[in-house]
Amino acid sequence: MRVSSSSGHSRKARIMHPCQEKAARINQAEYLYLHSIREPADNQLEIFIEEAAVNEERRGQSFACAGRPELAKIAGNAAPVDSTPGCLKFCLYWKHYAAYLVTEEMVGSCGNHDDKLYDGHLFRFYIKSHFLDHLSKDTGAHSNPLLHYKIICLNHLVDVASENSPEIEIVST
Repeated sequence: MRVSSSSGHSRKARIMHPCQEKAARINQAEYLYLHSIREPADNQLEIFIEEAAVNEERRGQSFACAGRPELAKIAGNAAPVDSTPGCLKFCLYWKHYAAYLVTEEMVGSCGNHDDKLYDGHLFRFYIKSHFLDHLSKDTGAHSNPLLHYKIICLNHLVDVASENSPEIEIVST
């Protein structure tokens, strides 16, 4: 369990992620992309994410910089972050969810995070968060405590609250 702090340091507690083995595999990724999100039936949620890494094979190739030569010069030896052969794709499935939220990465990365308690890196399990605080104030009729999961993707942050852990499957290699 991590306690985030403005100094960038964290403390570890002995609470483990409920989906420990597969969550650990997702958390080994350098980066994640949100591939798709859908509701296969009422209040069910299916999220496909895929690993991504710095694509060294494309390092130094020219990138479209929207007609801005100063950016093209800066990006001259850059390498893109891509899902490449060998990157894994995961399906996370919740049989029933209470709430989910998809936030654009830049706006969701701001704010005060000092009071959040979580385990994980890119696939987090929270025991204390602003999302859980919001749901405790604005929802009810839950028969069990809500579990909060957050998936940190390039371009998206996905928060899911449910009474149960997701089923996680590796769907491609």
